[in-house]
Amino acid sequence: MATTETMHGLWVAYGPAGVVGSIRRDDAGYTVTMAGADEAIGTYPTMDVAKSALHAHLKPGSDWPQFREH
Repeated sequence: MATTETMHGLWVAYGPAGVVGSIRRDDAGYTVTMAGADEAIGTYPTMDVAKSALHAHLKPGSDWPQFREH
């Protein structure tokens, strides 16, 4: 028997130079993937925690990215 996950949303994070990462919401939570990465950095229980995790993986001193739902 196979298990399935339903995707509930996708937010793309934009910095001054373009896309810096994305957040996908599914049954497991909010999964953060940095732009160009092969694997996610983690899955988090809330959108706010996921946004903070994505920002924490940017270069030190980076501005907060703009998140756009797709």
